[in-house]
Amino acid sequence: MRGLTAISFTITGNISLYFSYKSCIVLMNIGQQILFFISSLGAFNGMVISFYLFFSKRKKTLSTLFLCILLLALSLRIIKAVLLYFDHSLPKIYAQIGLSACFLIGPSLYYFFRSALQNVTVLPSSWKWIWGGLLGALLLTGILLPYQTYPDLWKEPIVSIIYCQWVIYLVATGFVLKNLLKTLFANPATLTETEKFWLLLYGSNCVVCSIFMLSWAGISCHLYISGPVSLSVLFYLTIFYHFRGKKSDPTRLFVKTEKKKIADTDATAWIEKLGKIIHDKKLYQDPNIKLNDVAKEVKITSHQLSQLLNDNLGKSFSTYINEYRIQEACKLITTNTHLTFEAIGYEVGYNSKSTFYAAFRKVKDTTPALYKKSFDNQ
Repeated sequence: MRGLTAISFTITGNISLYFSYKSCIVLMNIGQQILFFISSLGAFNGMVISFYLFFSKRKKTLSTLFLCILLLALSLRIIKAVLLYFDHSLPKIYAQIGLSACFLIGPSLYYFFRSALQNVTVLPSSWKWIWGGLLGALLLTGILLPYQTYPDLWKEPIVSIIYCQWVIYLVATGFVLKNLLKTLFANPATLTETEKFWLLLYGSNCVVCSIFMLSWAGISCHLYISGPVSLSVLFYLTIFYHFRGKKSDPTRLFVKTEKKKIADTDATAWIEKLGKIIHDKKLYQDPNIKLNDVAKEVKITSHQLSQLLNDNLGKSFSTYINEYRIQEACKLITTNTHLTFEAIGYEVGYNSKSTFYAAFRKVKDTTPALYKKSFDNQ
């Protein structure tokens, strides 16, 4: 039962943590109280935001839910670090709660960015299996191997697994953000406010993870409290950065991309590059082509590509691809008379005759046969 309690992040547990904080403060001098306050401030505020986003009546996206888990897990890990740094006599249950929460930081960060960048709105079955496995492992470990009974096991192999998993997910997240990271170094002026926030969120996790890893490796015991202090500083730098704009909406960063007009010179260059890549690599021939795939080829983010198409060309990605495919189909109809209309449809990326005909009629307001007949009569 103790193990089950350790991984259940409930309100009762948070109240218990609060009173533990109170008991710690009583035993501190002024300097320690200041350090305690600074190091715990970011964690408590992160927890408040997590609960606010989760219980808010505003419609939640999948990325928002992952962000809630991330903030809650990170806050619990930091609170555990602060409590044990100032009071080593605290019950082992607090260490288990903090380390169990740490096990969820990497996955929640990774899937937050996956769902946000790829506009995932429904939890895929593969993600359900992964998260089921993570929560199952956490539950079984907490029940079968509670910290109170097996402290040595938690201090070495289990902690090693937790930190290594965190690092692996950080690296995987870096690959998800590689286009944003390239933009950051190549042309940072084109980043939207939301993208800058995302990079700051990722960087903050890298900093906190690095500090805990160095402390765990025995580089310096003083680094341990630097993790909570760093999180507080980075948390309030993020808040300051976001609210320096007078028209900021505090929840908009978490649920959708902030609009920022693409400079005309950049838009022109990107449109030309987009057309060239679509043509040269024949991306339109792939019936399963996605916005994210094309964005990677153009070396911009999927949000930038979507904004480019919507704001500068006035059309969605599917409309753009369909128009390009039909344009290529018209060329084949007029130059390759030996090909059937169905074959032409497959050639330009449609996986069925009916889909090709429907798209052709929508774009050209006629059928392939009538289009060919009108061309032959010219």
